[in-house]
Amino acid sequence: MPYGLRVAAAVSWRLLVVAAALTVLGFVATRLASVLVPVAVALLLAGLFSPAVSWLAGKRVPRGLATAIVLVGGIALAGGVVTFVVITVTVGMPGLIDQVTASLTDLHTWLRTGPLHLSQGQLDQMLGNLTAMLDRNKSAIASGALTTAVTVGELLAEALLAVFCLIFFLAQGRTIWTFVVRAVPARLRDRVDVAGRSGFTTLAHYIRGTAAVAFVDAAGIGLGLVIIGVPLAAPLATLVFLGAFVPVIGSVIAGGIAVLVALVANGVWAAVIVLAVVVGVMQVESHVLQPLLLGRAVRLHPLAVVLAIGLVTAGIVGALLAVPLLAVFSSGVRSLTARPENHSPGRTAPGASRSSLEDRAPDPGAP
Repeated sequence: MPYGLRVAAAVSWRLLVVAAALTVLGFVATRLASVLVPVAVALLLAGLFSPAVSWLAGKRVPRGLATAIVLVGGIALAGGVVTFVVITVTVGMPGLIDQVTASLTDLHTWLRTGPLHLSQGQLDQMLGNLTAMLDRNKSAIASGALTTAVTVGELLAEALLAVFCLIFFLAQGRTIWTFVVRAVPARLRDRVDVAGRSGFTTLAHYIRGTAAVAFVDAAGIGLGLVIIGVPLAAPLATLVFLGAFVPVIGSVIAGGIAVLVALVANGVWAAVIVLAVVVGVMQVESHVLQPLLLGRAVRLHPLAVVLAIGLVTAGIVGALLAVPLLAVFSSGVRSLTARPENHSPGRTAPGASRSSLEDRAPDPGAP
């Protein structure tokens, strides 16, 4: 048997085993998505809120009480933002409808007097075709509304599960991690412990840096919308903030929606100015904010980020979780494959600061 053929066969069957294992893991993850996704979201939020809880605990506030204070403050802040957005939409929607009506009137006039020279009969036929299409799809629209209602119920249940997990991650995270590590063989326990802490530190750096970048993006684009006079500037800025958590595509889609609203409500030149503002803010984000705020804490090649988002099949939630999970996996693998002396007592894991490890040191009396 030729040597090259033996090597190719050995590599091939190993690749088949890895592909089968990944397929099984993907199948199990899909079936358990209603549990795994809330847990992953709770981990993201734990990385965001843990500094505040640790700071309060350092001020001799009981950790349970510190967790309650941070969660109540976070929920109050989120509720205030949602209330502000709803009020802004309610107040600004009549004006937007008037502007859209005026734009449609101008479009109707342009279709009749512009280069197309459509007759009134042709326009009425187009409107009739649109109405008939909506009538034919009434059942589909109704079933879609029912599906949306069911989805909203599932999302509420998953949100409650995420909050429940977040409470325990913040209050007893060190104890939980110590218990998990004890399931690992003793000879690998220290390396896995350091790798896990390094992964969580990377996750915390990622979510905090992304939140700061998202805030700056929303503030910059929102200020531009207010100056230009685009209606619903606050909801659009909130959409930009949320979109920034989905790397690469989130900010682009949110900025595109802002440009579309400006085009419909304020005209072509306003849309061009908004587009310039969005592009300028994105350039500042990619060349200044991300290197400054994220730095080397999240060391992922841009190609890996794009592939992680492009290969994901779990929709918006998958795009949201793909990059942070990839960052955690990369940090953990770097820590596990580092030389043993890097894991000796007194040394920090790659990508983790000494203070972050001390903040997450296991409780001496943990079970």
